[in-house]
Amino acid sequence: MNFYSKKNPLLTKEKVKSRYQDTEAIGVFNPAATQFEDETVLLVRIAERVKENGGRVGVPMIEKGAYVVKYFSPSDPNYDFSDARVVKGKNGKYLTSMSYLAVARSKDGENFILDENCGIFPETEYEAYGVEDARISVIDGKYYITYTAVSDLGICVALATTKDFKTFEKKGVLLTPDNKDVAFFPEKMGGKYYMLHRPSTSEFGKPEAWLAQSSDMLEWGRHVRVLGVRKDRWDSERLGVCSAPIKTEDGWLTLYHGADKNNRYCVGAILLDRNDPSKVLKRSAKPFLEPINDYEQNGFFGGVVFPCGAVKNGDSLWIYYGAADDKVCLVKTPIKDILDTLV
Repeated sequence: MNFYSKKNPLLTKEKVKSRYQDTEAIGVFNPAATQFEDETVLLVRIAERVKENGGRVGVPMIEKGAYVVKYFSPSDPNYDFSDARVVKGKNGKYLTSMSYLAVARSKDGENFILDENCGIFPETEYEAYGVEDARISVIDGKYYITYTAVSDLGICVALATTKDFKTFEKKGVLLTPDNKDVAFFPEKMGGKYYMLHRPSTSEFGKPEAWLAQSSDMLEWGRHVRVLGVRKDRWDSERLGVCSAPIKTEDGWLTLYHGADKNNRYCVGAILLDRNDPSKVLKRSAKPFLEPINDYEQNGFFGGVVFPCGAVKNGDSLWIYYGAADDKVCLVKTPIKDILDTLV
């Protein structure tokens, strides 16, 4: 049974102070989550777009480390403006919003203070269109943050680390385009580190979950496919891992999101072997979290529940998720109830 926070939504775009000049927040969502000292810490994705300017469409981006805006005329026949999220041209496309990752802190896990000036911000050529959707893993007391870096070079996975969630050290790109949804296992197995990731293929395959291993957390190889989509099911079109796997007596409990042909996003789980995480022992027959509440069905992109972080609290998981691509919400789910969905 899911217990939704009475504080939902915990964070909304109305609570965001715009970071960039002449922009407005259109969403605060898809939070990574962890426990740090006596606080729950989120790394939330904030998307900002340029305010209307004389009928022109403004595209925010980073060029040579600086924030700039490029403007386009909606009447220009060289560009397609039919999708409000992108401007498409003959030589590529641009996002009409830019995202960054901001820190939010809470003493009780429900009332958060957002700091738009503390976090991970787009700076490099690989982050020219923004940084998105972080996951946090704690390994030997160190906090590893994987996130999506977006630019005209593609969608990459990048890594940063922190010891205090005040300063962050970027380690660079981990995986080549197009890839995202990376989560590290919190401990070594057989002397190796492991990650789950989601390559996106353009020809034959669909976005699915793969496993890789490393001896230093920076160079990854021995890739194997772990989890695939299922025809005519709730996870028929794409899927990706939500957060760092959680060790249980039965195996690694791993949450994942799945979408169907209608782009309805739900959440299920898999159980991976404790010693060989390439082996899926069980999988959710049906999702345990679906977009049923009004704040999940209505928003920037309705019909979406999208977690990027979960914190173990007693016998339950406190799952922090993006709702309808524009707000942060919380659901408290007993771990036993999640395991009961597995077959």
